[in-house]
Amino acid sequence: MTIHVVKRGESIWAISKKYGVSIAAINQVNGLPSTNKIVPGLALYIPESKLSLRTYQVKAGDFLWKIAQRFDTSVTSIVIENPNVDLNALYIGQRLIIPSKNRLRIASLGFIVPYSIETSLENLDRIAEQLTYLAVVAYSLTDEGYAYVLLNDSDIIRRSWQRNVIPLLMIRNFKDGEFSPELIGSVLENPTYRNHLIDSLVQLAKQRGYGGVSIDFEFIPPKRRDDFTLFLNNLKTKLGNLILQVNIHAKSKDLPTNRIVGGYDYRAIGNAVDLVAVMTIDYGYPTGPPDPIAPIWWVEQVLRYATTQINPRKLLISIALYGYDKVVGTNVTRALSVQGSQNQAISTGSIIEYDQIAQSPWYQYWRGTEKHIVWFEDIRSFTEKYNVIDLYQLAGTTFWQINLSAPQNWAYVESNIEILKDGRSHEYLL
Repeated sequence: MTIHVVKRGESIWAISKKYGVSIAAINQVNGLPSTNKIVPGLALYIPESKLSLRTYQVKAGDFLWKIAQRFDTSVTSIVIENPNVDLNALYIGQRLIIPSKNRLRIASLGFIVPYSIETSLENLDRIAEQLTYLAVVAYSLTDEGYAYVLLNDSDIIRRSWQRNVIPLLMIRNFKDGEFSPELIGSVLENPTYRNHLIDSLVQLAKQRGYGGVSIDFEFIPPKRRDDFTLFLNNLKTKLGNLILQVNIHAKSKDLPTNRIVGGYDYRAIGNAVDLVAVMTIDYGYPTGPPDPIAPIWWVEQVLRYATTQINPRKLLISIALYGYDKVVGTNVTRALSVQGSQNQAISTGSIIEYDQIAQSPWYQYWRGTEKHIVWFEDIRSFTEKYNVIDLYQLAGTTFWQINLSAPQNWAYVESNIEILKDGRSHEYLL
C-alpha cells in the first residue's frame, strides 16, 4: 500500500507518472472530481500490489523469528519496515509494523438508512464483498413496546442474502425525529412493555427474513441499566441462533450515573449478546466545537477499558464515513460524506492539514464572513483505525453509513483485509 500526500506544486499527472498508475485509476480509487485539480495535504491512496502491513504488539516470550513465522514473513522484511526500532532489544508492549501475505481477518457491519431503495441497492451491490452484515435502519417502537417498521426494507433484505451479506433488523428509540430517553426508559422499566418489545422483534425478524437484530438504544436512563441487560438476555434467548448485535456509546471508564453512557453495563452487555459495537465516532459531535470525528488517542483510550469488560472477539469499533463542516463561533454543523469533505477542500482550494496526535485530517475555508472548519476521515485515518483493530485483535468494525461515499476506504478494504462472510466466523478465536 502507498499513500501519497500532495505537496505544493505537484500535479495529478506527475503523481501518476511517479507511481506508474493511470490518472483515471487514481481518480477512481480516491473519488476525485474529473477536473484533475488537487490541493496540498490531500492524501491519495495509490493502488499497488504489495504485502499487507499488519500491526503487532510484542508479547512475553516473543522473538523476531517467532513473529516472522506467525505472519508468514521474513526477519529481513520486518527489519526493513521498522528502521527506527532496535529489533535486537524487543520489549513487551512494543509496536511493530509487519509486512505479511496474511491479511487482517475481520467481520464488518454496514449500516444503511433506506430512504431511497434504488440508491441503497446500488450502494449495497458496490461494496457487498466488503460486508459481513448489513444493519437496516428502519424500525422504532411504540410507547407500549411494540416494534414497527418506518421504512421499506423488503428489497434490501432480499438483495443482502443474494449478495452473501447477513441482514440485521436495526431498531432505534426514535420518536419525532430524535432519540428519546423517555420512550426507551418507560418501555424497559415495564415488564409487560419490555416483553412486547422482545416478542415483536423476534416475530418481525423471523417473518421478514432477517438474520438477526441490531439494537441502537441511545440515552438510556441510567436507572434502567439493569433493565436493559435483562432485556438483552431475554431477547437473545428468544432469538436463538439469530444474531444479536448491540451498539453502545463509547466510554473509557464506568460512569453509572452519566445520562449518555450510564445505561450501558459493558461487561453484562458483552456476556449477553453476540457482537458489541462501541461507537468510537463523534468525539467531535454535531453542535459542538470543531474537533476530530474519532481521534486515535481517544479510540485507544476507549478500547483499553472496553477490552477489560468485553471479549475482544465480540467487539467492534465504529468507523465514520463522514465529516463535519462547522461554522466557527456558532458551531452550526453540516454533515458531508468523506468524499464530499475531501472534494469540498479541492473546490475551495483549501490546504488539508493532518493532526499527528489525533491522526485526523482537517481544513478551513471562508464563506463570506463565516469561517468554517472541517474535520473528516481519509485513507490515513482509516488505516490507523484498522491498525488498532489488528493491535487489539478485535472482531471487526462497523461503518456509518454505507450510503455515504468513501471510495478510499472500500478500495483499502478490498486490497488489504479479508472480510469474514460467515455470520458466526468472528468466533473463530473465541
